[in-house]
Amino acid sequence: MRGNIFVVAAPSGAGKSTLVNALLAEDPLVRLSVSHTTRAPRPGEQDGREYHFTDVRTFEAMLARGEFLESAHVHGNYYGTGQTWIESVRASGHDIVLEIDWQGAQQVRRLYPESVGIFILPPSMAELERRLRGRGKDSEEVIRKRLANSNEEISHVAEFDYVIINKDFDEARRDLSAIVRAARLTLSQQTVRHPKQFDIAGSSSNPA
Repeated sequence: MRGNIFVVAAPSGAGKSTLVNALLAEDPLVRLSVSHTTRAPRPGEQDGREYHFTDVRTFEAMLARGEFLESAHVHGNYYGTGQTWIESVRASGHDIVLEIDWQGAQQVRRLYPESVGIFILPPSMAELERRLRGRGKDSEEVIRKRLANSNEEISHVAEFDYVIINKDFDEARRDLSAIVRAARLTLSQQTVRHPKQFDIAGSSSNPA
C-alpha cells in the first residue's frame, strides 16, 4: 500500500499553511513534507519543523546531487523537497502533503502523475493584500513582491484538480479534508487497502 501525494499550492497569504496545519491536526494518516529553503527563518519558526533552513551553497550542492524531488527559486530564495523521505513515507501507507508553488507542482506531476493537485484561492486580491499586511512578518518590499507574484501563481490554477476558495476558514478546512478522504476511496486505493472485501465481491459475482 502506498500513500497519496497531495500537492497544495496558493499565492502567499491565501491561508495555505493554516489549512494544511488544521488537516495535519485532525488526520493522523497525513504527513507534511518539510521542504529545504535558503530563506531566513521568521520569528517563531524552527529548523526541521516549518523548513529545513540551509544556505545557498549547501542547497545548490544538494541540487547538483539530485536529492530533490522538486525545487524552485521563489521570492529570491531556493525551495526544494527531499525525495528519499517522500518514498519512505509513502511506502509506510501514509499520505503526504507538499506545500509548494506551481513550479514545484509541475515537477511533481511529471514524476507522480497520480498526485492530487489542490489550489487555495483567496476570496479577492484586496483580501489577499489585507492578510499579507496583517501578518506583520514581512517588509513592505517583500509584501509588494508577493502581491506582484500572486498573479503569476493564480494564472496556473487550471493545472490543479481541485480549487478551494478560502473565504470562510472552517468551510475551507472541511473541503480540504473531504478531498483527502475522497482520494482514499478510489477503486485503486480501496482494492489495496481492503483486498479481502474485494475477494468477497469477486466470489459473489461468480456463484458456483
